[in-house]
Amino acid sequence: MKRKTYIATLVALSVCGAIGGSYGAMAKENDALGITASKTSLIQAISSAEKYVGGVASRAEYEQEKGQDVIEVEVVKGTSVMDVLVNARDGNVIAAHEDTNDRANERDEDED
Repeated sequence: MKRKTYIATLVALSVCGAIGGSYGAMAKENDALGITASKTSLIQAISSAEKYVGGVASRAEYEQEKGQDVIEVEVVKGTSVMDVLVNARDGNVIAAHEDTNDRANERDEDED
């Protein structure tokens, strides 16, 4: 009787482990894969961001931010670097702000 209970427990734990592992793999999935469902291409997002800021894009990346599918475009204008968020569904600019983090990182690297 104990052996049957032991085997049933092992089977149940194995099933729970498999389900948990599958869920963990899905949760860690690369958010960039969401671009396949996006109605806005990186090229369209870059164009929108460049027009909005009046500069030239240096980087673009598909992300999920606060549950929303966005394309983050880094745009250089003069000596300023702007991070521009573009809605991945309709291509409209959601927000833009100066990227000061890169400057802080450069200072940290210079000190090393």
